[in-house]
Amino acid sequence: MRKLVPVLAALFLGPALALAAGGDNMPASPPKPSETTKKCKGAKVWDKTRKKCVKPQKSSLNEDELYQAVRELAYAGRYSDAQAVLAAMPDQNDDRVLTYWGFTWRKMGRGELARAYYVKAITRNPDNLLARSYMGQGMVEDGDIAAAWDQLREIRMRGGAGKWPEVSLRDAILSGRTYSF
Repeated sequence: MRKLVPVLAALFLGPALALAAGGDNMPASPPKPSETTKKCKGAKVWDKTRKKCVKPQKSSLNEDELYQAVRELAYAGRYSDAQAVLAAMPDQNDDRVLTYWGFTWRKMGRGELARAYYVKAITRNPDNLLARSYMGQGMVEDGDIAAAWDQLREIRMRGGAGKWPEVSLRDAILSGRTYSF
């Protein structure tokens, strides 16, 4: 059966992953490298207006641009730098911010703290499918497959069937591999 799972996963997920589309700030693909990850060292972001790397709280970036910098830094494995940008975000109770606090903590091996942030994000916005997917992927990493299936069902019930959060969590459950974006 163990040998059959990857084959079944490829058959069922291959087309879905190819067609999966993001929406509502739900990534369907990794962020593209920008000057933030190409040129900036440490907890700095590229400020297009000033044409240099600056601390996030001193930048001219708007909230969405800061959020994209967080995604890019996290994908590059620069979790502490991503957290510095998160700390500069004006609304620490925004469910997107809470989701990425959870994501970075999970990637840094702090699963319990990550789950607390995901729960806060979902409490603020029960339809935050990305938080549900990332939390479910953390559950897969912890071996709690039944709880991950619960999150997958919630994603589907909330209209997420076929979207990136559903597809990525389903893939993680079937393959044991999680995503870094």
